Amino acid sequence: MKGYALRSVDDETITEMEFPEEELTGDQVRVRITHSGVCHSDVHIREGGFELGDGEFYSNEAGGAEYPLIMGHEIVGVVESTGPDATIKEGEQVVVYAWLGCGECPTCETGQENRCPNMKRALGVQRNGGYAEKVFLPHDKYLVPLDGVDPEWAATIGCSGITAYSAAKQTKLKSKDAPVLVIGAGGVGLMCVASLKALGYTNISVIDRSDANFERALELGATHTLVSTAETTPQDIWKFVGEQPHAVADFVNNEETGSLAFASLATGGTMVQVGLFGGRFKVQTAVLAFQQIDIQGSYVGSLTELREVMELAREGKFPRIPITTREMSLESVVESLDALKEGRSRGRVVLTNA
Repeated sequence: MKGYALRSVDDETITEMEFPEEELTGDQVRVRITHSGVCHSDVHIREGGFELGDGEFYSNEAGGAEYPLIMGHEIVGVVESTGPDATIKEGEQVVVYAWLGCGECPTCETGQENRCPNMKRALGVQRNGGYAEKVFLPHDKYLVPLDGVDPEWAATIGCSGITAYSAAKQTKLKSKDAPVLVIGAGGVGLMCVASLKALGYTNISVIDRSDANFERALELGATHTLVSTAETTPQDIWKFVGEQPHAVADFVNNEETGSLAFASLATGGTMVQVGLFGGRFKVQTAVLAFQQIDIQGSYVGSLTELREVMELAREGKFPRIPITTREMSLESVVESLDALKEGRSRGRVVLTNA
């Protein structure tokens, strides 16, 4: 099997390599990959990990990554072969749930594998993923049939879609017209706007350093847009939104945006921190108590949420965002990641296998 892999945690070079194919037993399955989305997280994985702020760094290797590592966790394909106990049929077109926990702890047993404290099997992050011809799954329960959803769109739903949808659910808004602020109008931020709209919310404001995606944000359900700067204040946010937002979903999540989100919230509000840009921000602990602010971290979503988003997509309630497709090759993998790192991508990029 051919894959495009990182050889080690401290080498950003991506190499075309051959990998053996496992013999399948039990509920195991092998999927022939047809579509693989390119996510900004892959930029960090290629760099060896994530900047946490103040010079601290979270290494992929310390997080359980095994090298050589094939990145890519937004995966759609066709079931090629199955173990004897698998119930899914060969030939089924599926989207792959990539966020595999240990499968044994109480968190995993409740279906929240993305919150597993012992996660060591996430595809494209810790184990081989989607920049390849095929991918191995330990159980067919991690496959969700497309059932009519466009495959390139479904690939983006497998990560950015459930990330945005889960964040939207965690805003905990108490009424459909409560004001919510989305920070960041990139691909995932746009999907959050679409998710909020699909969930029935009608007062959605979006801020970003660039207005490049604002027209699309308005099409997807945003009611207000604002170009922000380093000088943007909470008072600017209140004036822009019309009142203090009841929730903020931050798809940047650095010192600047985290501080702005905290200071902008209404009493009893929720800030959902999603982005992985890294950094630290200070909070006034008395204000945290007085205003009863809920700070919620959000990392991708659950298998159940993937099924929910796919159903919304089938019903036409989850509008697709701009997608660019490229044929998968060593060159296209490298160029797509470089473009993301350098800010040259618009919407999402999906690589395809012939």
